Amino acid sequence: MMSLRLRLSLTLGAAFALIWALAAAWMLSDLRNQMMFSLDQRLVASARMVAGLMEQLPALPSKGEGTHFSAEQLNVPGGMACQVSSLRGEILARSHTDPQQTLEAEKMGFHDQMIDGAPWRSFTLARGDLRITTADRQIEREALNMSILLAASVPVGVALLGCLCLLWLGIGQGLAPLNRMRDALMRRSADSLEPLQIQPLPSELQPLLDTQNQLFQRIGKTIERERRLTGDAAHELRSPLTAIKTHLQVARMTDGAARDQSLARAEEGADRLHRTLEQLLLLARVEGSLSFDDGVQCSAEQVAKLAIQDAASGDRQRIKFQMPPKISHAPVQMPAVLSIAALRNLLDNALRHTPGDGAVELSLQTTGNRVQFVVRDHGPGIAEDDLQHLTQRFWRNGQSTGCGLGLAIVQAIVQRCGCTLHFDSRPDGLRVELTMPLQPI
Repeated sequence: MMSLRLRLSLTLGAAFALIWALAAAWMLSDLRNQMMFSLDQRLVASARMVAGLMEQLPALPSKGEGTHFSAEQLNVPGGMACQVSSLRGEILARSHTDPQQTLEAEKMGFHDQMIDGAPWRSFTLARGDLRITTADRQIEREALNMSILLAASVPVGVALLGCLCLLWLGIGQGLAPLNRMRDALMRRSADSLEPLQIQPLPSELQPLLDTQNQLFQRIGKTIERERRLTGDAAHELRSPLTAIKTHLQVARMTDGAARDQSLARAEEGADRLHRTLEQLLLLARVEGSLSFDDGVQCSAEQVAKLAIQDAASGDRQRIKFQMPPKISHAPVQMPAVLSIAALRNLLDNALRHTPGDGAVELSLQTTGNRVQFVVRDHGPGIAEDDLQHLTQRFWRNGQSTGCGLGLAIVQAIVQRCGCTLHFDSRPDGLRVELTMPLQPI
């Protein structure tokens, strides 16, 4: 993989080179045009000077080969040719013998012409009966123009190379905080979860550092949660396993009614162990990143009926379900398996804490895009100071016979799916309100 520094340098360098090339082409094109304009103006100025000089010289011969003047006598710059002719085309004077061919003087102003197979640039000026023509070679003009363009291109090229070098160094300096973050991460031990402290740090990288530290924090909480779950699970599973082993040993040593009673208690311990393991697995899945979305959608009424059906067997007939005559049929906006599990755990908890054959009341009502389930038992209630511990793992008061995971699972589902959970302890029992979101219709 290409390094970030090299990638940025190539991208920005290519952009710089393109911009500089366009600017240089524009500048050089304008410089060439200005140079050609200046050379043309030199032809004009030379023709006018020769015209002024001709007015001061004695009369020129009217015909014949003409008179030859040196370039100095006609004040013509070196490398230029000058010709004085009459209106009839007779050559009256000229400053050169090369080229041998006469300059075309019929067209006024600037004119490109071929003389002795070479291109020339000429300018013809009419002054009285005379025509003054000045000219220079195109090859000399282009050579002069090329030398000037080359002289102007060298500083541009040097400046571009300097900018690319400074760009490389600047990007390296700008990426130095990233290198410090990389070095700090490489120096850390594999199990270190302490937040990174890197100063100074640009404002653009501060969100990255904060996100990294938040990730360390979440990983630390996850590890701590798993350690606590492992420790609590080992402690909680040890008791039913020990009870099962003890009852089996008693059954092995006895006969008759005592043996049957020991086997029944061992079976009860196995059922409790099975429920605890199921609750542990469900809690781990809810708190993890596993998906529960199986495409099944249930309305609030269906969630309530399925939760009652899954409630503790043999006791579900104790649940009194009250539903208003008009209720929204919109599906619950969360996985059906989680909504049913949350309500089922609340019902199981209420059945467990309602003595004898006492009834557990379940009612629901919809308000806008929310549905509220209310579960009420008729047990002894919960002390006000203990309400905050209800959703803790494996917490049980002295009268509970469960594994202490049911309400912890409900709390995990509430946090994952955007629900709300509220406990209201009264003298005649505990009232629990569970609110779930509904999908808009």
